[in-house]
Amino acid sequence: MRVVILGSGRGSNAEAILQAQQTGRLGRAQVVKIFSDKPDAGILALGPRFGVPAEFIDPAPFKTKLEGAGEERFIAAVRACAPDLVVLAGFMRVIKPGFLGAFAGKIINLHPSLLPAFPGLDGIGQAFRAGVKETGCTVHYVTIEVDAGKIIEQARVPLAPGETLESLTARVHAAEHALLPAVIARLSEGAK
Repeated sequence: MRVVILGSGRGSNAEAILQAQQTGRLGRAQVVKIFSDKPDAGILALGPRFGVPAEFIDPAPFKTKLEGAGEERFIAAVRACAPDLVVLAGFMRVIKPGFLGAFAGKIINLHPSLLPAFPGLDGIGQAFRAGVKETGCTVHYVTIEVDAGKIIEQARVPLAPGETLESLTARVHAAEHALLPAVIARLSEGAK
């Protein structure tokens, strides 16, 4: 299963995927390319470390969504990789119908809450401020509605006594780093 990763930030979830690949825990999946919409994103530095090509693609003209000329550039670049799966790992853009249509049923996202609770930005902070007893992370298929696609799998993170936002954030990130590679491995073996 050919995997393309899209990310905008430091790339900790992409790094977890690449480490799983390096240690034989990614099933039949193989990351073939990393793309970012930010020229200085840390995720791009992972490519050389793990022997995977990594490339910046100009997302212009929009700042928060993938549409227009930027969307066309992303579609062409990702399509050239012939992916079986496109993984959004901290890709901070709203995906639009053009990209969704080009890779229908092949795009997954990782969100830092137990969806459908706390969609959108700052899922961990939203959950913490709401005073929930547990939160976690969700891997789901991407649809036109943000964080509303079919849930593939979730990992639960109960709040500990004396939990701070910082400690909760660290524990949710640890759960993400375990969940996302495991889901990719299972998808690569044909388990949905």
